[in-house]
Amino acid sequence: MFDFHALALVGFLPIIIGFIIAFLATFLLIFHSMKTKSEAKEAGVILIGPFPIIFETDKQSVKVLLILAIIIIALMVVFLFLNNTE
Repeated sequence: MFDFHALALVGFLPIIIGFIIAFLATFLLIFHSMKTKSEAKEAGVILIGPFPIIFETDKQSVKVLLILAIIIIALMVVFLFLNNTE
């Protein structure tokens, strides 16, 4: 029938790849910031259920993060309804 070990690997592999990409992106960002002198802009979103908490330092970041938060909440609602259909 199914090889459950291979199926587990298929599910676990994107997680490992994601960690590797995040690790490499962090180092690339550090090396890039050492070369250039620019003003830093910080922003972030914390989603607690469907409620976003947005913190920022400039108006442009708020617009982008608000759009991303709305998209993520919409996807959460869509997947919630798709999961409940029987």
